[in-house]
Amino acid sequence: MTSDFFHPSIAFILVAAILPFLPGNRRWKWLVIIPPLCAIYAAFSNSPGDYLTLSWLGQTLKLGHVDRLSLIFAQVFAIMSLAGILYSLHVDDKGQHMSALLYVAGGFGCVFAGDYLTLFVFWELMSIGSTFLVMLNRTRESVLASFRYFLYHTVGGLLLLGGLLLRYKATGTFDFGPIANAAAQNYDWLILAGFCVNAAVVPLHAWLPDAYPRGTVTGSVFMCAYTTKTAVYVLARGFQGWEILAIAGTIMAVYGVLYASMENNARRILSYHIVSQVGYMVAGIGVGTAMTVNGASAHAYAHILYKGLLFMGAGAVLYSAGTQKLDELGGLAARLPWVMVCYMVAALSISGVPIFNGFVSKTMTISGAFEAHQIFVGVGLELAAVGTFISVGIKLPYFAFWGGKPTDFKRELKPIPTNMYFGMGLLAILCIAQGLFPQILYHYLPFEEEAFAYQPWTAWNVLQACMLLGFSGLAFYLMRNVITPHKALNLDFDYFYRLIGKLLYWLISLPAAFIDNIWTNVWNTVGLRGLMGSAFSTVFFDRKVIDGVVDGSAYSVKGIGFLGSLLQNGKLQYYLGLMIILALGIFAFFWY
Repeated sequence: MTSDFFHPSIAFILVAAILPFLPGNRRWKWLVIIPPLCAIYAAFSNSPGDYLTLSWLGQTLKLGHVDRLSLIFAQVFAIMSLAGILYSLHVDDKGQHMSALLYVAGGFGCVFAGDYLTLFVFWELMSIGSTFLVMLNRTRESVLASFRYFLYHTVGGLLLLGGLLLRYKATGTFDFGPIANAAAQNYDWLILAGFCVNAAVVPLHAWLPDAYPRGTVTGSVFMCAYTTKTAVYVLARGFQGWEILAIAGTIMAVYGVLYASMENNARRILSYHIVSQVGYMVAGIGVGTAMTVNGASAHAYAHILYKGLLFMGAGAVLYSAGTQKLDELGGLAARLPWVMVCYMVAALSISGVPIFNGFVSKTMTISGAFEAHQIFVGVGLELAAVGTFISVGIKLPYFAFWGGKPTDFKRELKPIPTNMYFGMGLLAILCIAQGLFPQILYHYLPFEEEAFAYQPWTAWNVLQACMLLGFSGLAFYLMRNVITPHKALNLDFDYFYRLIGKLLYWLISLPAAFIDNIWTNVWNTVGLRGLMGSAFSTVFFDRKVIDGVVDGSAYSVKGIGFLGSLLQNGKLQYYLGLMIILALGIFAFFWY
């Protein structure tokens, strides 16, 4: 163990532990800025190697496995933690800050974990922290969603735990490294399933659009950055080149944009687009070439920046206007101009518009898929790009910032705290900077030489992006009446989960009710009669036995007392009478 490595999770956990004991004034808020600054220092100064190797219960735990893949995720996690903390400084609820700090600590712990045991501990820490970020919104819907969220991630954690224990039994080690598809065993598939739950792979994704829109304004900003991207990291660490991931990622990319196009809730739209954008990353990992893995890593980096900014913009609208439903919004462009500008930077980034960071990472992933002759993957990701621009780049900002009814334009707005603008501004600058200067990111990608060999700013890439964006704009114009926001809740695989829940309820409740009815009848016919018989017996025993003994004893004592009182009065006739009685008694005894 060397001394030139600092684990970012330490700072986050320490501050989270200290917060409850600090006084109620607002000075404690500045303490929460320290962990992100420590994380940025650690992410950009740590060098590859193995650090913080501990021996525990006969096992070797590697808390600090550092390489190029872990560093690039640690860097963007650190940047996002600073932006998220700045965005949430106005929040007075210590519980929210503690949950966010523990959640981020779990993400860093997973990124630097060199063994499955360490990974599992921090994996579950993320689950607990993020659950509270949903619950602390303190509405009935958010509390129920937090329980569903935690239940889902508990199942995912159990799949991971079962897989890693079976793997240890078979291999004798908990080391976390690449797994060859051809040599995969049953326990490897369990581990993959646990990772896919957090990656929101369809159909294991329903927890995401269910929980994220119901979280706190600031909590959803953190959640959009860490859970799914940590899953992308572990998939890239262990499952590169698994073809099933290429197929699953393509389905995710298309599926997410289809549901986002139908949604009315702004944060639910963005949640479905997390599913879609993570699909690009999962597909790139599944293809498994140097370019697609670079593309997946670059897209994870870009996605955290622009998706965090998108949730910040939607959160600012919710904070100010009090609603996130598009059919209740409109006319906010003039009233919240800087929110609109920051949101549009993120919207253009996620849509892959040239000059913004999404253009670089998307084209790298899609080009890599075509170069690997994965035509299905490449075409699917191109189609998803069209849907992304329609729903996030046009639909959401149109109805939120420009559309709406005249009455919506007069909605009372709450002033937005300055710190929220600082968080949005930081991410907006980075989205543009990475798009204009992709070399900034190339230095940190897992395959550096292949990264610099790729040039996104070619005439064909720019022309292709412009054609897709133009087609998307035309499609929105033609479908603008079809995709108008409506109040209905769109169920996807939630429907099947609810159906399964009802079936389980029927399977359990009906037999239980049948048995309960039988028991009720038995009790009515046997139990109650036995109880009444027991009651009558008790009454009889009380009257005949207990009352008889007690009353008889009382009468005897009374008689003896009466006789004693006669002997105490000093009259001679009573003494003579007593002697005669005693004499007759003695005579009768000896006679018989």
